[in-house]
Amino acid sequence: MEIKQALDSHFDKDSVVTIGTFDGVHIGHQKIIKRLVKIAKKNKMQAIVLTFFPHPRMVLQQDSSIKLINTIDEKSMLLSKFGIDHLVIKEFTTEFSRLSALEFVRDILVNRLKTKYIIIGYDHHFGRNRAANIDDLREFGDAYDFKVIEISAQEINDVAVSSTKIRKAILEGDIKSANAYLGYNFMLTGTVVTGKGRGKTLDFPTANLVLDEDYKLRPKNGVYVISSIINDAQVFGMMNIGTNPTFNSSEEQFIEINFFDFEKDIYDHKLQIEILDRLRDEQKFDSAEALKAQLKIDKEMALMHISKYHA
Repeated sequence: MEIKQALDSHFDKDSVVTIGTFDGVHIGHQKIIKRLVKIAKKNKMQAIVLTFFPHPRMVLQQDSSIKLINTIDEKSMLLSKFGIDHLVIKEFTTEFSRLSALEFVRDILVNRLKTKYIIIGYDHHFGRNRAANIDDLREFGDAYDFKVIEISAQEINDVAVSSTKIRKAILEGDIKSANAYLGYNFMLTGTVVTGKGRGKTLDFPTANLVLDEDYKLRPKNGVYVISSIINDAQVFGMMNIGTNPTFNSSEEQFIEINFFDFEKDIYDHKLQIEILDRLRDEQKFDSAEALKAQLKIDKEMALMHISKYHA
C-alpha cells in the first residue's frame, strides 16, 4: 500500500474509491474496504481509500475535545492489511471544506483519482456545507462516467457498529465490547519515559508510556490486561491508567505498564500496546503495602485472562 499525503499528483490508472474518516477502521469499515478491493481486482483497477486528517470536526467546529480511536499512523497500519493500493490522506482545511460538490467530484475524484467506481454509504454527504448526497453523486456519475455503489442502510445496520459507539465503550472501560466492534484489540502507541520509580519499590517495576498524539482516545482510568510486541516477541502485562491517587493529589494522568517476565531496558522505545481486558477501577489505598497486596491480586487475575490467549 502506497501512502500519499496530498492530492497534488495524478493517478495513471482507473480506480475504485471509497471516502471517509474511517476512525477505528472497525468491522463496518472493513466490510466496505473488502468490497473495494474485490471490485478493484475484478475490474483490474487500483483500490484507493481517500481519508482526511485532521478530523473534519476538529477544523469546522474547532472541536479540539474530540478524541479519536486511531492516530493517523495507527489508521494507516490497519488499512495496509486489506490489500489497498493507495491510501490518500488529504489534509482537511477550512479552504478544502468550501469546495463545491462539483469541484470535489470533477477536480479530485475524476481528474486526480481517475474514479470509475465509488463505494459510499447511503447517508453520505459531501461538498460545501455537506449539501450534496448520494443522489447528487449518481448524477455526477452519469456526467463523468463513474458508477456509484451504495452501502445500504440494512448492510450498515447489520453490522450495528459505529465509531461513536466504540468511543463510548472505550471511555466507559468496556474494552471487550470495543474490541468486538473493532475486530482487533484497541491500541495505544507511545514512547517509554523515565518515571518516579515507585513501581520498583512495590516489586512491580513499570514502563511509563507517553502517547504520541494528544488527540488519541484513552480508556477510562483503571487497571487493564495488555500485550505488546517487543523485539519481535509477544510480552503480556498489566497497565494502570490514572492519577496514582495513593501517592499523588494532582489530576495529571499517567500510563504505567508492568510487563510480566520481562526485565530488558526499554527506555526511549516506541511501543504499541494492545488492551485485552479490564480488571478494575483505579482506587486509592491507605498504604503502599495495601497497594502492593492488590497488585499481586491484579497480576493473578491478569494471568488468568492471558491464559485464554494461549489456550
